[in-house]
Amino acid sequence: MLHRWNASINLVAPSTIGQSWERHILDSAQLWPLIGEAADLADLGSGGGFPGLVLATLLKQKSGGSIRLVESNRKKASFLQNAVGALKLPAKVLPERIEKAVSTTPAPRIITARALASLSTLLALAEPWFTSGSRGIFHKGRDYHREIEESTANWRFNLIEHRSRIDADSVILEVSDVARINAG
Repeated sequence: MLHRWNASINLVAPSTIGQSWERHILDSAQLWPLIGEAADLADLGSGGGFPGLVLATLLKQKSGGSIRLVESNRKKASFLQNAVGALKLPAKVLPERIEKAVSTTPAPRIITARALASLSTLLALAEPWFTSGSRGIFHKGRDYHREIEESTANWRFNLIEHRSRIDADSVILEVSDVARINAG
């Protein structure tokens, strides 16, 4: 399904489509152990469905498990909706901007995002959910140290760094107890 749709809309970089299993699917699945008992998730900027669709597939084994896939690009949202229907996944596609989804839907237990924005931007986008106790699990590349440092200027949070099992240069950042630092 990914290969077929990627031929007409850019879901993943064409240079990575040949390594879809390792680069996208397994990379997304490595979040599963970090989810713990949580069954209510939201994936921001779901795009080609990573990690959202992979987590939705795994959530089928949890009673009451569900994930919201937030994607404002209509073509990508159509792909996500097609995949959710075809695979009978416990997921709901929200074809809207992240800011709207965060302000109009209840906070999930877990927020994910992959290749979407800097850590500081992710914290700002999901701030209403974080203030309700959500925990973030974000894929980050080799510049993650810089992103953490930049984030600490405006945010206070607990952080756990998990080494990627797929890419030696990548990590998964787990953030909780997120709060904006008051200016003055």
